[in-house]
Amino acid sequence: MKLQDFYTPEIPDRMYFKIGEVSEITGIESYVLRYWETEFKELTPEKSKSKQRMYEKKDIENILLIKKLLWQDRFSIEGARKKLKDLKKDNVQRKQKIEKSPENQQLKKVKYELKELLRFLRAN
Repeated sequence: MKLQDFYTPEIPDRMYFKIGEVSEITGIESYVLRYWETEFKELTPEKSKSKQRMYEKKDIENILLIKKLLWQDRFSIEGARKKLKDLKKDNVQRKQKIEKSPENQQLKKVKYELKELLRFLRAN
């Protein structure tokens, strides 16, 4: 394994990527990507009318995370699945905590007041 196998590549700012492009960006062979789709529910690229896989940026980020878990952290497929599930759960809990924070509530109040002000200005 080479050092560049574990750096995080820059993902181009596009909506969709074909499997060959994803393979080039991530350094993972196409057949491995297709296999991972069967093992990880987080990898569900859409298919074009011509049945080509069309990956989004979030798919590439998930692929890079799976690659790290399997190749660098040495998780098994099952262990990586569990870790991804735990990370998703932690992310949901963190978002809920942020949503309920006093700062976020204050921002919502300011946003509401600005919308009301905008309605008032448009009406006059």
